[in-house]
Amino acid sequence: MFIAAATFLWGVSASLGRAVFTGKLRLAGEALHPIDPLILSQTRTSFSLLVLLPLLVGRRGWQRIKLPTPDLIQCLILGMLGVAASNYFYYVAIQKTSVAIAIVLQYTAPVWVLLYVVARGQQKLSVQKVAAVLVAVAGISLTIGIIGGKSAAPLRFDSYGLIAAMLASFSFAFYNVGGHGILARHDRWRVLVWTLASAAVFWLVVNPPWKVVAAHYTSAQWAFLFVFSLISVLGSFSLYFLGLQHLEPTRAIIASCLEPVFSILLAAALLGEGVRPIQTLGIVLVLSAIVIVQLPGRGGGEQDAVVVDPIE
Repeated sequence: MFIAAATFLWGVSASLGRAVFTGKLRLAGEALHPIDPLILSQTRTSFSLLVLLPLLVGRRGWQRIKLPTPDLIQCLILGMLGVAASNYFYYVAIQKTSVAIAIVLQYTAPVWVLLYVVARGQQKLSVQKVAAVLVAVAGISLTIGIIGGKSAAPLRFDSYGLIAAMLASFSFAFYNVGGHGILARHDRWRVLVWTLASAAVFWLVVNPPWKVVAAHYTSAQWAFLFVFSLISVLGSFSLYFLGLQHLEPTRAIIASCLEPVFSILLAAALLGEGVRPIQTLGIVLVLSAIVIVQLPGRGGGEQDAVVVDPIE
């Protein structure tokens, strides 16, 4: 239940992002001017860090988040190339294409993780894994219109948006490959705060505060950005981590695959983003591939599964 609630909040975040990118979000009866994906990515990490850091260090001090130097450096790299990159490219993909295409392509990350661990010899190739890759590729082709895109109405096709979605999935995969070991050694909140810190500092360098101020966002927009960060990061991760206490990792991860379902349904209901039958089939295939990838192999244990942690 907790993980389902977390995935619902991530689905809400995707729809809110799409709404604010297109100027469809209304507060106090007025539509907000579109917000750039870079600003949304920057403020969600920065605001989340400003709220989370005092909560973690308030009682036990800095020992609560202290990490050995090698693990700290690893977290800083994951924050830049994993969290910051994945969030930014994901929101660009939402802006340029649709919630459905963006999130389905991002969620192909377990397939890339699988290919990586097989190439490294960390897992053996099996019929189950080959089938998962083939199903995922077929699903992607249907979702973005490579197959079946000429029938009926054309799909919303934006090359830059599709590239951004794939880059988001690669960043997502990088985070999981690089972060799997450190998440096994340290508390997840400790890892989260340092990855958020790294992402926040990275964005300060890429987009300094005076550039943010020069955008002249209204008080309503700043209020939205703050609430958005609480919903998409702190609220959802709190529920997800709480759910992990009651489910083994593989089942928790499969449950987290509800996020694309919630995101697509909410975007259809709230934003009028229709999904064609051919896309629906593609989405179902991709989600099936994700589940297949993360299930233990026949005769194997939990260690045979491709473990992918959320990064939304």
